[in-house]
Amino acid sequence: MTRREARALREAEAKASKRAGKTRRDAGQELATTGGNEPASDSAGASKPGAVKLQPAAVTEHEAEDKAHAAHAKRRARIVFEADSVRSKPAPPHSDSEDLAETGEPDAQEAAIPPELLIGNPEPKASRAGRNLPAAIGVGVVLLGVVLAGLFLYEPLLVFAVVALSGIGCWEVARATTHAKTAVPQVPLYLASLLLPVSAVLGDVEALGFSFVACILVALLFRLMEGLKGAVASVMSSVFIISWIPLLLSFALLMLEGENGQWLIATILLLAVANDTFGYIVGVLIGKHPMAPKISPKKSWEGFGGSMAGSMAIGACAMVFWLDMPWWTGVILALFTTIAATTGDFAESMVKRELGIKDMSNLLPGHGGIMDRLDSVLFVIPLGYLISHLLAWSVAVL
Repeated sequence: MTRREARALREAEAKASKRAGKTRRDAGQELATTGGNEPASDSAGASKPGAVKLQPAAVTEHEAEDKAHAAHAKRRARIVFEADSVRSKPAPPHSDSEDLAETGEPDAQEAAIPPELLIGNPEPKASRAGRNLPAAIGVGVVLLGVVLAGLFLYEPLLVFAVVALSGIGCWEVARATTHAKTAVPQVPLYLASLLLPVSAVLGDVEALGFSFVACILVALLFRLMEGLKGAVASVMSSVFIISWIPLLLSFALLMLEGENGQWLIATILLLAVANDTFGYIVGVLIGKHPMAPKISPKKSWEGFGGSMAGSMAIGACAMVFWLDMPWWTGVILALFTTIAATTGDFAESMVKRELGIKDMSNLLPGHGGIMDRLDSVLFVIPLGYLISHLLAWSVAVL
């Protein structure tokens, strides 16, 4: 509704009110000129002698027309107001990254990346999937190349990659929690990102455990030095971030020291990629039934089934040709890694919903943030470490 139309409606209502008032004044003047009195009646309702009995004034044509104009103006104003309210509703936000195993429906409950969490300018969407696919493929190839070079060519490169990914992931989550009004000291997070991977390389599980406890104590001391206000929420956030990112990611370096460690890590990473790839393809094509609508509406049961089938096929082949183990061990490993990867996706979705954001950042073109790519891997690596040891033991026993 334009301003001119609104002004015209207000003028019409004002004219209608003036006409109604003029009609009432004319009726009052006519009554005064007749010299009549108000009808008087006794307790029985009979008229007094000499009293003039007045008939109620009939509704004039102008008065009826004015009432009709006023009613029409109110109805039109109400309709226009409702239309403006519908037009003013914001469109569902979009993101640089997309959840895999999706139904393809827009997720209006997730908010866009807040301006203070953006790095540079957001890139435009360049595909039906809602992300820049060429940039996403390029970034994925670079990350995969660094990991493979660290696995098979220069082991310190893999250690450096784990430390860097842990530090950047902690930085992203700490910024997001600060945006949600829970400030977290970042120095203990960076210390944990360095100390935990190094402990896993130089020591073993016990060294990793001791380093984890030490980092938690350092985080507690750092927060207490800043005061007690909000200390509980801040300390719990620090413990959560250290446990979620540096600790879980360090299990990859524990596997590296075992027999066929490079090939085992490569197999687990391949299963995580297969989970995302097959889940995305099947979910986009036939996904109709969301797994958890309140957590991640874009993940479907059909996509989860595609992830499971594709990962099992890849796992069976990898175990036979890479690790010289029975094919059924690959199927079992793929079963648990697919469940762990999906759980990791849901876990990060819950964290982002709690923080009110869609992506942790826009650091990686076409992907979002580092944590938006590590969400499933973080849960897959420690579970793969445990399952691989159990499978090796079961094969040795059988």
